[in-house]
Amino acid sequence: MSEFVTHFFTGLSLQVRIGIHDSEKAGPQRILIDLEYDLLEPPGGADELEGRLNYDEVRDEVERIALSRHFNLQETLCREIMASLLARGPVARAKVSTRKPDVYKDCAAVGVILEQRKPGTEHTS
Repeated sequence: MSEFVTHFFTGLSLQVRIGIHDSEKAGPQRILIDLEYDLLEPPGGADELEGRLNYDEVRDEVERIALSRHFNLQETLCREIMASLLARGPVARAKVSTRKPDVYKDCAAVGVILEQRKPGTEHTS
């Protein structure tokens, strides 16, 4: 039976150009990004980076995507980040969420969560 290990980032804070309203198009706004991704654990659970993703590379890619252009919708940003994660060989599942923490004074945040699994992968939990 294959063993998957879930890796995650929580609360990556970036100033992103996102939104459909004129006030949102005037400049970047703070977005918090959470990621989860499952990797198939290398046989024997070796204590080395081979067969895994480097956190620095994942973080840099998320930042590159988020800062690359204006996004109208959080869903679009999530889809682009998720596609990038799933394109990496060992990733079996990706879950990406974004949230805008500064939209409403009486609400901690508004956001979206998207999740996708590569066809043919299964999770043991």
